[in-house]
Amino acid sequence: MTLVATITPSDTSLGASAPLAEGDLIERLKQGDLAAMGELYDAHHATVRAFARRLVGDVAAAEDLLHDVFCALPGAVRGFRGDSSLRTFLIAVAVNHARHHVRSAARRRAALEKLGHEPTPSADSPEHDARRRELAELLTRALDALPIEQRVAFVLCEVEERTSREAAVIAGVPEATIRTRLFHAKRKLREALETEAP
Repeated sequence: MTLVATITPSDTSLGASAPLAEGDLIERLKQGDLAAMGELYDAHHATVRAFARRLVGDVAAAEDLLHDVFCALPGAVRGFRGDSSLRTFLIAVAVNHARHHVRSAARRRAALEKLGHEPTPSADSPEHDARRRELAELLTRALDALPIEQRVAFVLCEVEERTSREAAVIAGVPEATIRTRLFHAKRKLREALETEAP
Protein backbone atom coordinates (compact mmCIF):
# COMPACT_ATOMS: atom_id res chain seq x y z
CA MET A 1 0.00 0.00 0.00
CA THR A 2 1.34 3.45 -0.84
CA LEU A 3 0.68 4.70 2.68
CA VAL A 4 3.31 2.36 4.12
CA ALA A 5 5.72 3.36 1.37
CA THR A 6 5.30 7.03 2.18
CA ILE A 7 5.67 6.61 5.93
CA THR A 8 8.47 4.05 6.14
CA PRO A 9 11.24 6.06 4.40
CA SER A 10 10.49 9.06 6.62
CA ASP A 11 10.85 6.90 9.71
CA THR A 12 14.18 5.48 8.60
CA SER A 13 15.53 8.85 7.51
CA LEU A 14 15.60 10.05 11.11
CA GLY A 15 19.10 8.64 11.52
CA ALA A 16 20.79 6.39 14.03
CA SER A 17 20.46 8.84 16.93
CA ALA A 18 16.72 9.28 16.33
CA PRO A 19 15.52 6.72 18.93
CA LEU A 20 17.51 8.43 21.67
CA ALA A 21 16.35 11.90 20.59
CA GLU A 22 12.74 10.68 20.34
CA GLY A 23 12.93 9.13 23.80
CA ASP A 24 14.10 12.44 25.25
CA LEU A 25 11.40 14.34 23.36
CA ILE A 26 8.69 11.97 24.57
CA GLU A 27 9.80 12.27 28.18
CA ARG A 28 9.75 16.05 27.90
CA LEU A 29 6.27 15.90 26.33
CA LYS A 30 5.00 13.69 29.14
CA GLN A 31 6.25 16.30 31.61
CA GLY A 32 4.31 19.04 29.77
CA ASP A 33 7.30 20.76 28.15
CA LEU A 34 5.83 23.22 25.61
CA ALA A 35 9.15 23.60 23.81
CA ALA A 36 9.10 19.84 23.15
CA MET A 37 5.66 20.23 21.60
CA GLY A 38 7.02 22.93 19.29
CA GLU A 39 9.96 20.74 18.29
CA LEU A 40 7.63 17.83 17.62
CA TYR A 41 5.36 19.98 15.50
CA ASP A 42 8.29 21.38 13.50
CA ALA A 43 9.66 17.90 12.86
CA HIS A 44 6.44 16.09 11.98
CA HIS A 45 3.64 18.46 10.92
CA ALA A 46 4.38 18.12 7.19
CA THR A 47 4.12 14.32 7.32
CA VAL A 48 0.90 14.37 9.35
CA ARG A 49 -0.58 17.07 7.09
CA ALA A 50 0.23 15.09 3.92
CA PHE A 51 -1.28 11.94 5.42
CA ALA A 52 -4.40 13.84 6.52
CA ARG A 53 -4.89 15.29 3.04
CA ARG A 54 -4.66 11.85 1.46
CA LEU A 55 -6.98 10.38 4.05
CA VAL A 56 -9.78 12.96 4.10
CA GLY A 57 -9.33 14.37 0.60
CA ASP A 58 -10.06 17.95 1.62
CA VAL A 59 -7.53 20.66 2.48
CA ALA A 60 -9.65 22.37 5.14
CA ALA A 61 -10.63 19.07 6.80
CA ALA A 62 -6.97 17.99 6.73
CA GLU A 63 -5.94 21.20 8.53
CA ASP A 64 -8.63 20.58 11.14
CA LEU A 65 -7.38 17.03 11.56
CA LEU A 66 -3.77 18.21 11.90
CA HIS A 67 -4.85 20.67 14.59
CA ASP A 68 -6.80 17.94 16.44
CA VAL A 69 -3.83 15.57 16.38
CA PHE A 70 -1.40 18.03 17.92
CA CYS A 71 -3.96 19.30 20.45
CA ALA A 72 -4.64 15.71 21.57
CA LEU A 73 -0.98 14.80 21.71
CA PRO A 74 -0.19 15.81 25.33
CA GLY A 75 -2.82 13.31 26.51
CA ALA A 76 -2.18 10.67 23.85
CA VAL A 77 1.60 10.57 24.37
CA ARG A 78 1.07 9.11 27.85
CA GLY A 79 -0.01 5.91 26.09
CA PHE A 80 3.06 5.80 23.86
CA ARG A 81 5.08 2.68 24.68
CA GLY A 82 7.90 3.06 22.17
CA ASP A 83 6.78 0.08 20.05
CA SER A 84 6.97 2.27 16.93
CA SER A 85 8.58 5.51 15.88
CA LEU A 86 7.06 8.75 17.12
CA ARG A 87 6.08 9.60 13.55
CA THR A 88 4.17 6.33 13.19
CA PHE A 89 2.50 7.00 16.54
CA LEU A 90 1.40 10.43 15.26
CA ILE A 91 -0.14 8.82 12.18
CA ALA A 92 -2.03 6.40 14.43
CA VAL A 93 -3.37 9.36 16.43
CA ALA A 94 -4.39 10.98 13.13
CA VAL A 95 -6.24 7.82 12.10
CA ASN A 96 -8.18 7.80 15.36
CA HIS A 97 -9.17 11.44 14.94
CA ALA A 98 -9.93 10.99 11.23
CA ARG A 99 -12.77 8.60 12.06
CA HIS A 100 -14.70 11.53 13.50
CA HIS A 101 -13.89 13.77 10.53
CA VAL A 102 -14.89 11.13 7.99
CA ARG A 103 -18.18 10.34 9.74
CA SER A 104 -18.99 14.04 10.08
CA ALA A 105 -18.23 14.67 6.40
CA ALA A 106 -20.40 11.71 5.38
CA ARG A 107 -23.29 13.02 7.52
CA ARG A 108 -22.93 16.50 6.03
CA ARG A 109 -22.96 15.08 2.49
CA ALA A 110 -26.02 12.94 3.27
CA ALA A 111 -27.83 15.96 4.72
CA LEU A 112 -27.01 18.06 1.66
CA GLU A 113 -28.18 15.29 -0.66
CA LYS A 114 -31.38 14.94 1.36
CA LEU A 115 -32.00 18.67 1.06
CA GLY A 116 -31.32 18.48 -2.67
CA HIS A 117 -34.06 15.86 -3.10
CA GLU A 118 -36.68 17.71 -1.08
CA PRO A 119 -39.35 19.39 -3.18
CA THR A 120 -39.12 23.13 -3.48
CA PRO A 121 -41.56 24.70 -1.08
CA SER A 122 -44.62 26.06 -2.78
CA ALA A 123 -46.12 29.40 -2.00
CA ASP A 124 -48.04 28.38 1.12
CA SER A 125 -50.84 30.38 2.54
CA PRO A 126 -50.08 32.64 5.51
CA GLU A 127 -52.28 30.35 7.64
CA HIS A 128 -50.19 27.31 6.67
CA ASP A 129 -46.93 29.15 7.47
CA ALA A 130 -48.31 30.25 10.84
CA ARG A 131 -49.40 26.69 11.68
CA ARG A 132 -45.96 25.32 10.78
CA ARG A 133 -44.25 27.90 13.00
CA GLU A 134 -46.66 27.10 15.81
CA LEU A 135 -45.89 23.37 15.55
CA ALA A 136 -42.14 24.06 15.53
CA GLU A 137 -42.44 26.17 18.69
CA LEU A 138 -44.60 23.50 20.29
CA LEU A 139 -42.05 20.78 19.54
CA THR A 140 -39.21 22.97 20.85
CA ARG A 141 -41.07 23.59 24.11
CA ALA A 142 -41.83 19.86 24.45
CA LEU A 143 -38.15 19.00 23.88
CA ASP A 144 -37.09 21.60 26.43
CA ALA A 145 -39.37 19.98 29.00
CA LEU A 146 -37.69 16.57 28.65
CA PRO A 147 -35.02 15.50 31.13
CA ILE A 148 -31.59 16.02 29.54
CA GLU A 149 -30.87 12.27 29.26
CA GLN A 150 -34.09 11.67 27.31
CA ARG A 151 -33.52 14.72 25.15
CA VAL A 152 -30.00 13.53 24.26
CA ALA A 153 -31.35 10.07 23.35
CA PHE A 154 -34.10 11.59 21.19
CA VAL A 155 -31.80 13.99 19.35
CA LEU A 156 -29.10 11.36 18.73
CA CYS A 157 -31.50 8.66 17.51
CA GLU A 158 -34.37 10.56 15.91
CA VAL A 159 -32.85 13.85 14.75
CA GLU A 160 -29.32 12.73 13.86
CA GLU A 161 -30.54 9.23 12.92
CA ARG A 162 -27.82 7.39 14.83
CA THR A 163 -28.27 3.80 15.92
CA SER A 164 -28.97 3.10 19.56
CA ARG A 165 -25.52 1.50 19.76
CA GLU A 166 -23.82 4.71 18.50
CA ALA A 167 -25.90 6.80 20.87
CA ALA A 168 -24.96 4.52 23.76
CA VAL A 169 -21.25 4.96 23.04
CA ILE A 170 -21.63 8.73 22.84
CA ALA A 171 -23.70 8.93 26.02
CA GLY A 172 -21.53 6.40 27.84
CA VAL A 173 -24.45 4.18 28.89
CA PRO A 174 -25.70 0.71 27.93
CA GLU A 175 -27.67 0.42 24.69
CA ALA A 176 -30.77 -0.74 26.61
CA THR A 177 -30.66 2.49 28.61
CA ILE A 178 -30.68 4.54 25.40
CA ARG A 179 -33.69 2.57 24.13
CA THR A 180 -35.55 3.12 27.39
CA ARG A 181 -34.78 6.84 27.39
CA LEU A 182 -35.86 7.11 23.76
CA PHE A 183 -39.13 5.28 24.49
CA HIS A 184 -39.98 7.65 27.35
CA ALA A 185 -38.91 10.71 25.35
CA LYS A 186 -41.21 9.78 22.45
CA ARG A 187 -44.10 9.07 24.80
CA LYS A 188 -43.70 12.42 26.59
CA LEU A 189 -43.35 14.32 23.33
CA ARG A 190 -46.46 12.66 21.92
CA GLU A 191 -48.43 13.49 25.06
CA ALA A 192 -47.20 17.09 25.04
CA LEU A 193 -48.11 17.56 21.40
CA GLU A 194 -51.57 15.98 21.88
CA THR A 195 -52.25 18.13 24.95
CA GLU A 196 -51.21 21.44 23.41
CA ALA A 197 -52.43 20.87 19.86
CA PRO A 198 -55.62 22.86 19.12
